[in-house]
Amino acid sequence: MIPEEDLGPAWLRDYQYTDFGSIEADIQAMKQFAARLTASIEHSYAPHAVTVSETMINRLPDAPLGFYDLHIFLYAHDQVQIATQQNVYGYINNTYRFASAADQISEKYQGADAFSRAKIADVHATLGVTVPGVDAAGNSTGEV
Repeated sequence: MIPEEDLGPAWLRDYQYTDFGSIEADIQAMKQFAARLTASIEHSYAPHAVTVSETMINRLPDAPLGFYDLHIFLYAHDQVQIATQQNVYGYINNTYRFASAADQISEKYQGADAFSRAKIADVHATLGVTVPGVDAAGNSTGEV
């Protein structure tokens, strides 16, 4: 038995436990979501991403010798440029990946009994996510 003082606040003790059996997904809405997400990237984000990328990649002139604070600033600026490039293109690539996963899952489960067949393991497998303690079929391995 766990002592009362180690249980934490009463309102938080049942966290992560639910009384419902499943979460339903609207397969058709998922397909529409995937299409809208892809269109949003292609028509709204990507054209501006090129401008941001080209603007941020401009190299600043070198600092004169003996101006330590400017050298530190230029180094920090260089790191921000790298992070910006990674974020701009990472957002595009991972959003496409997410939209593709939503589309693939909606295609796979658009049949009449899709709700009974869909498993969270399918979502993880499509997104390429590995979950500790869960095998590829969605079964617990007992490891954490």
